[in-house]
This record gives sequence, structure tokens and C-alpha cells, in this order.
Amino acid sequence: MPQKVFRFGVVAGANDAAGWLATARRAEELGYSTLLCPDNLNMPTPTAALAAAAAATTELRVGSFVLASPLRTARAAAWEARSLTVVTNGRFELGLGSGRPEMRQQAEELGLPYGSGQERLDSISETIDHVRRLDGDAHTPVMIAAGGPKVRRLAGLKADIVTMAGDVLTTREEMTGHIEEVRSAAGDRDLEFAMNIWVVGDTVPPWIRGFIGVDAETLIEHDSLGLLRGGVDDMVAELERRREEQGVSYFSVNGAFLEEFAPVVARLSGK
Repeated sequence: MPQKVFRFGVVAGANDAAGWLATARRAEELGYSTLLCPDNLNMPTPTAALAAAAAATTELRVGSFVLASPLRTARAAAWEARSLTVVTNGRFELGLGSGRPEMRQQAEELGLPYGSGQERLDSISETIDHVRRLDGDAHTPVMIAAGGPKVRRLAGLKADIVTMAGDVLTTREEMTGHIEEVRSAAGDRDLEFAMNIWVVGDTVPPWIRGFIGVDAETLIEHDSLGLLRGGVDDMVAELERRREEQGVSYFSVNGAFLEEFAPVVARLSGK
């Protein structure tokens, strides 16, 4: 299949109104494609945050990164997705995932079951089916965060965008194999492959280290795909390598690196 053009997202939390809207406007100004919002009971719901971000911008796409299946029924998630597609005039991307283990307590707070791995996977599948039933003339792009083999297969069968999730120390060879699993399941379906870059540069912010569980030295030692470092030319060359070798063309970075990563966005977006 022909290579897809590069596009870029920024992952940020809507912790306060002024900061969130400023991030949205700045992301659009710098040429990012998408503002992506995490899903967590300790933060404003992505539905409200993304609608506000879209209203504050003109072309910026917005997306969930990702709606956790234990925190909503499949039908409720599809309702939120369709609502955002309508109110953003088609600028919404629905990201779905099975939820991290710590969300078990959050699901309980909502009176919902956390569910087994298969049940959470089934919920993602059912959500997509509901979204497609509600779509009408406006197709909502669906992204699946694909970590394990079962979700990689589901992503190949039903997603529009597949963000390659899993261990931050997954090797290049392993990642290439995972992508091939998705492609095999997809058959002739045309997919966009995405990847989240946790760290830009040589310093891992404390909150990111707490999330991924490793320091910069470990990332560098393992040639982690979650790290991008060096000058702009180096980073551009690395992303071009990933697109050439693995077919990944959609990259997201943490909001902490919004400005630092912007020169790469300027060089590669749409190319």
C-alpha cells in the first residue's frame, strides 16, 4: 500500500479551562492535526473537553486517547462519539481502549463492572458496531489502542486508525511483527498506523516516568520507540525510518513537548 502522509497529535489533559483552550489554539497554530484527551474519572470527561477545544479552534481535529471501555457501556460510548462528530462538524476521532488495571476502582464508582479482558474487548467491538449504526453520512474515524494479540486482531478487523500500544521497551522487530499481525487481520482494509511518543529529548518528566516505569537511560539503552531525541534532522530521519519500515505515519506526543516537537511537525506534516 502507498505510504500515508505524516500527521501529528498532542496528548493533553483538560485540567483547567484557560490552559486547555490555550493548548488547543497553540496546537492548531503549530500545525498539529489533533488534540487528544485522556479518559480518567479524576479529570474532566473527554466529551466536554473536546467539544470545548473544537469550539475554540477552526480546523484542529479532536480525539479521545482513549475512551476506556470499563467506564461506559458500549451504547453510551457510541452516543458520546456520535454527539462529538455532530457538534465538531466531523472533526472528532474516537479512540478506544480496554482500560488500565487501576480503572477497576473507577468502574466501581460508576456502578459498572470492570469485566474480564475478553468482556472489555467485546465492549470495544460493540461500541464500534453502535457507532457505525449511528454514523449516517458522517463517518466517525475509530482508533483502537492495540496492545495484545486479541486487540490487534480486532483493530485490524474494525479500526480506521491503530495506535500501537504496549510495553515502552518493545523492540523495533517486535513492533514490526505486531503491525504485521494487524495488517494480516485487516486484509484489504486501508488502515492508518499511529504511535505515541512518550518522551522528546533526554529527560523524562516525573509524571511520565511514573506512568511508564523507566528512566531515560533505560529508554536509550533499549532503543525505545517511546523516545525521540537529537536535533530536528535526527528526529525527522527517525520518523521517516519508522514510516518506511513499519508504516507508522501518525505520531502523538505529550503536551509537555508541544513546543519542543513543533519544528518536526512543521517539517513533516502532510508530506
